[in-house]
Amino acid sequence: MPTLDDAALDVMFTYHSPTAEQLPKYAAINAAAKAFAKAVIDNTPASADQSAAIRKIRDARMTANAAVALDGKF
Repeated sequence: MPTLDDAALDVMFTYHSPTAEQLPKYAAINAAAKAFAKAVIDNTPASADQSAAIRKIRDARMTANAAVALDGKF
C-alpha cells in the first residue's frame, strides 16, 4: 500500500470521471448491491439491525466503486 502523503490524498479526494471501461463495472456493482439490499429488506423485519445492514451495503457499494475509480491504487 502506498504512503498516504499529500499526492495520495489528492488522488483519493479528487473526482474521477468514469471511463467507458469502468461504466459496466459500476453498473454491475450497483445492481448487485441493490439486489442484496432488496433481499435484506424483503427478509428481515424493519429494525435498527435492518437499517445497519442497508447502511453497510451502501458503504460496501461506495468502497467498491472507489476501488474501480482509483484503479486499485489504494
